[in-house]
Amino acid sequence: MAVPAGFAAEQLKSFVERIERLEEEVASGKQDIQDVYDEAKGTGFDVKILRQVIRIRKQDRSEREEQEAVLDLYLQALGMSFGNSAIED
Repeated sequence: MAVPAGFAAEQLKSFVERIERLEEEVASGKQDIQDVYDEAKGTGFDVKILRQVIRIRKQDRSEREEQEAVLDLYLQALGMSFGNSAIED
């Protein structure tokens, strides 16, 4: 395989370095997010539910409403309901 010469080699090196830098930022960002979840847990919040809230907030309204409707349909079919404060078995 031929080695890129001149400008192409420098451009390739630049791409690799930028990708590596971005990967470091992503790793750092993931650790920052985990730190916030740990802080929330330390103050008594349920992290599992907090992650669910974050996932729901990322959805657009129609997608969320559709999923809620299907979930409600399934729960009704199983004799369960959101009408109570807790889901019954």
